Amino acid sequence: MGDRIEFQQGRWIVPDRPIIPFIEGDGTGPDIWRAARRVFDAVVEKVSKGRRRVEWLEVLAGEKAFKATNSWLPEATLDAIRAHRVAIKGPLTTPVGGGIRSLNVALRQLLDLYACIRPVRYFEGVPSPMKQPGKLNVVIFRENIEDVYSGVEYQAGSEQADAVIRFLAERYGAKIRSGSAIGIKPMSKFGTQRLVAKAIQYAIQARCPSVTLVHKGNIMKFTEGGFREWGYEVARQRFGDQTVPEAELGPGKGNGGRVVIKDRITDAMFAQLVLRPDEYSVIAAPNLNGDLLSDAAAAQVGGLGLAPGGNVGDGYAVYEATHGTAPKYAGQDKVNPCSVILSGAMMFEELGWTDVAAAIIRGIEGAIASKRVTYDLARQLPGATEVSTSQFAECIIEHVR
Repeated sequence: MGDRIEFQQGRWIVPDRPIIPFIEGDGTGPDIWRAARRVFDAVVEKVSKGRRRVEWLEVLAGEKAFKATNSWLPEATLDAIRAHRVAIKGPLTTPVGGGIRSLNVALRQLLDLYACIRPVRYFEGVPSPMKQPGKLNVVIFRENIEDVYSGVEYQAGSEQADAVIRFLAERYGAKIRSGSAIGIKPMSKFGTQRLVAKAIQYAIQARCPSVTLVHKGNIMKFTEGGFREWGYEVARQRFGDQTVPEAELGPGKGNGGRVVIKDRITDAMFAQLVLRPDEYSVIAAPNLNGDLLSDAAAAQVGGLGLAPGGNVGDGYAVYEATHGTAPKYAGQDKVNPCSVILSGAMMFEELGWTDVAAAIIRGIEGAIASKRVTYDLARQLPGATEVSTSQFAECIIEHVR
């Protein structure tokens, strides 16, 4: 039997045998989870010489949960994650029609996992459309609760949408076409500042040179513009001795070892990641901007199959594969498991098992260098040998040193 992970005074208290809930996932989820669990258990055993071990606790969500409980996201699953604080999951189906509009969004909102953290880096040997993909090495902090993903929207022609249109037109003279669908974009100072603070804290601890606030404040002046202003404000008020605004640098002025706080308009940031990626290290962005940037950046270094992610709050975290369920490949032992494996490495690093995280990375690097890879990489990598999901997991374990 294992023990619960605790969170005290902003720090994780992790026993040698932590209980960690997992959600297998839908579609290819079971295939990649089996491979990932095999890697996690083998690496923890090898690195700790048997002193540490994860006690995995399955909890249900998605199709498996619906079949068993008639609920896409049972309360028992939320209770288990709250009790054990840290969990990991495979990809989940978003139910069509009824039910929760997005299980991923529901988990984030119900557990207040306000920061979606997406590291994007290149693994040597992975096929990429870029000439120098290794120049891109960023960690994206995406606000996870607010913005247009908050779920406050009404169907075109519905009573709710028409009522909102009438209210805005009558009260504030808003010009909105009759019959429009309506979505609300809430962005708060509180939500922005706790996200930006987490990004700055990471940059300071990881010795990253800069944090860049990405926004569309030139057009949406009070929501996205607010994100920019509130971001600079929290940097100044909470981290004034450890940060410096880019505007204060100037000719001949160094940063004095401080983290430089920048801001970029969203569309310009997409171009910058292609043209000058090595000038950026940590990015903080609102929900929609961060979602788009994360996937676009991942495409530059090989795609979502190598893109990990974590949803982190204060004392709670759920790590996840960032790609979809790929149901046409379900049960074929075919797809790349690296997204969930790398998400597990993020989880172990967050919990202080940095030796385990580093060993997982070394194993993946070695497996890719050996060119024994899953189909998505093999079809683009000259001289590669295509292997199954489970075989790729074994190859990763073989290369752990």
